[in-house]
Amino acid sequence: MIYTEIPLHAEGSADYARLQTYIQDTPHDGSLKVKKRPFILICPGGGYERTSYREGEPLALHFLSRGYHVGVLRYSTAPHRFPVQVLELGQAVLELRKHAGEWNIDMERLVVQGSSAGGHLAACYGAFWNQNLMTETLGTGAEDLRPSGIMLSYPVITADAVHAHMGSFQNLLGDELSRKADDVSVEKMVTKAMPPCFLWHTVEDGTVPVENSILLAMALRKEGVPFELHIFPEGEHGLSLASPILERENGHGVQKECAQWITLADVWLERLFCGSK
Repeated sequence: MIYTEIPLHAEGSADYARLQTYIQDTPHDGSLKVKKRPFILICPGGGYERTSYREGEPLALHFLSRGYHVGVLRYSTAPHRFPVQVLELGQAVLELRKHAGEWNIDMERLVVQGSSAGGHLAACYGAFWNQNLMTETLGTGAEDLRPSGIMLSYPVITADAVHAHMGSFQNLLGDELSRKADDVSVEKMVTKAMPPCFLWHTVEDGTVPVENSILLAMALRKEGVPFELHIFPEGEHGLSLASPILERENGHGVQKECAQWITLADVWLERLFCGSK
């Protein structure tokens, strides 16, 4: 295992912005059939105020157990404003591409995962990866930034005040919230270039309403983008894996019914990666 922290420096980045990479040994001595591994790039939530532990390393350890390389993006949060976060994500992808040969990364099988506000960031990347905002600012071609899929856990999606988690957008946009809200309302930005998506949410989510995932699913459907959506009737916001290993001090954070989402996601990934070989 190679653990590395790579600093990220987009215009406006915080000093702490970095990519944490967990790179599995992949010997070419005949002991393994696999020669290159897919990569799961994780964007933890935290309302654009912080990046959560619960939605970072625990997910990384799960995906490592499935044989993938994994990265956790510690992106800039408030008072650092959009678009620095999505540019840092693009930089992280370019760093992975730069090291792909050395680390045996299969860049044709790159999935960006995000939870809550990190889900908004991941979804923004899915919508913006081939736009001038990314390619011109980062000085690269769109194909160098293209993800294979987007995986979202109870994501922040819409800036419409009826269903929005306004705290996330306030932290993301600051004084420009009213002027730029539509520019980061992801359901309005979906095109046919959006990669396949996996989404899950709970009806009981009192922080980020389930309508966020539903609105994105409707937009994906309209554009003909493949997606898989799972909505569980019970469960609070911020469940991560929803399993006992992530129980909070107050006893919250566990929801047996929702814990199956990660198994469903594993199956989705296998199907996605099989199709991208």
